[in-house]
Amino acid sequence: MTRNYSKVTAYSGYKANEMPLSFTVDDKRHEVRDVISRWAEPEKDFFKVIADDGRKYTLSWNRKSDLWLIGNIPEKQCEQ
Repeated sequence: MTRNYSKVTAYSGYKANEMPLSFTVDDKRHEVRDVISRWAEPEKDFFKVIADDGRKYTLSWNRKSDLWLIGNIPEKQCEQ
């Protein structure tokens, strides 16, 4: 799994960064098609998403440092 810091655009409603909407990998912007799971740890929020390229990515937001980290899982393509 590759991990990189990423620029993420997220929906913020009653709290900051409730749901990612898009993210950038290698200077290419991807739209989030679906959030398939989410979970939280004491300082981080995690989102497993399906992007517009059909791949699953795990995005995590560190609430303390306000940084997003992206992990790509390229070996499995999602059903379209």
